[in-house]
Amino acid sequence: QVQLVESGGGSVQAGGSLRLSCVTSGYTSGRVSMAWFRRAPGKEREGVAGIYSDGRVNYADSVKGRFTISKDNAKNTLYLQMNSLKPEDTALYYCAAGWVYGGRWYDQYAYNYWGQGTQVTVSS
Repeated sequence: QVQLVESGGGSVQAGGSLRLSCVTSGYTSGRVSMAWFRRAPGKEREGVAGIYSDGRVNYADSVKGRFTISKDNAKNTLYLQMNSLKPEDTALYYCAAGWVYGGRWYDQYAYNYWGQGTQVTVSS
């Protein structure tokens, strides 16, 4: 059974940092693409950062230069380092995994597996 379990969310002030983790099990994480998505209140879920199985990374324009996605295949863990957080980063953050093709890392429908989400709240 495939499982993705996120952790590391919390409440911080603007300018602060958090690191999210997503531990996976039930498949070999090194062979799939993975990504972080988020859903803010009243908004659609959006792609934040993605990493392909070959290590290529992509970011949403809104987080470039502030967030870093990485993974440790030996630990089956995906990370999202978030620096210089802003109130608009407040959202429920999800990790996702799947066999993504055609550069569609930002497309939630391209992913097969999802975690339950971890809340990030940034106060001004």
